[in-house]
Amino acid sequence: MNQDASLETPQRWTKVIEPQHSLLQINWKEIWQYRDLIYLLVKRDFTAQYKQTILGPLWFLIQPILSSSIFTIIFSSIAGLSTDKVPPFLFYMCGLVAWGYFSDCLTKSAGTFSSNASIFSKVYFPRLTVPIANAITNLLTFGIQLGLFLVIWVAVILKGAPVHPQFAIVFVPLLLLQMALLGIGVGCFISSFTTRYKDFSLLVGFGVQLWMYASCVFYPLSSVQEKWRWILVLNPMVPIIEGFRYAFLGAGIVERWQLGVGFGMSCLIFLGGVMVFRHVERTFSDTI
Repeated sequence: MNQDASLETPQRWTKVIEPQHSLLQINWKEIWQYRDLIYLLVKRDFTAQYKQTILGPLWFLIQPILSSSIFTIIFSSIAGLSTDKVPPFLFYMCGLVAWGYFSDCLTKSAGTFSSNASIFSKVYFPRLTVPIANAITNLLTFGIQLGLFLVIWVAVILKGAPVHPQFAIVFVPLLLLQMALLGIGVGCFISSFTTRYKDFSLLVGFGVQLWMYASCVFYPLSSVQEKWRWILVLNPMVPIIEGFRYAFLGAGIVERWQLGVGFGMSCLIFLGGVMVFRHVERTFSDTI
């Protein structure tokens, strides 16, 4: 009787495996169920990044200060490049803080498969949780550097510098979202390709540097001839960098069509990267 009763007891399944109908079909509900894992990954990455360094988290503040100082000396004092009448140090720091978040999202997402191969081959969890955790970790770093920028920003404004914050500052979170989508999308492409072609991992650092030079980080879009600006605007990071500067400094060329094109391209790159990523995650353990 007990055996028959146990057979009649309904099973409570904890995992239901269903066929994947589309490579773009992202199970956000499942990713949300693994939010504790995302939290652990964020905590691990944030604490481990500077765990064995002397200065620790101070590097988050030292990096933008040193980079902005070097850019000010080289590009403003020596090369004499325009900064749209904005104090050079503030001009460069604004662009570098924004660029830093995007480049970190890209480079860390680009190593998703190669850095986590041993875990992926042993334990199941949604693989997209890793790039998402990277984006959140980088957001913490961005928050620290943005806080430093805001302190300098307020100090410069109080001194009467020609800095004019705009109402568009409320849309900065949308620019952050766009950078996260773009960085994860490109990173997913590179991570997927490196499972077969290791050369892509070697080109990431060099490619990011070239991309920065084409993204108006150390020069304003206004310094480019008007007939050639549309070419630069095809780079989704150009409207973002210009948007950041316009929001905080009141300088920069920001048009709606530029923002629309940039956001559309970022979404397409994100969807394409996720599609390739989901295709590769099925068989990457056999090729990596």
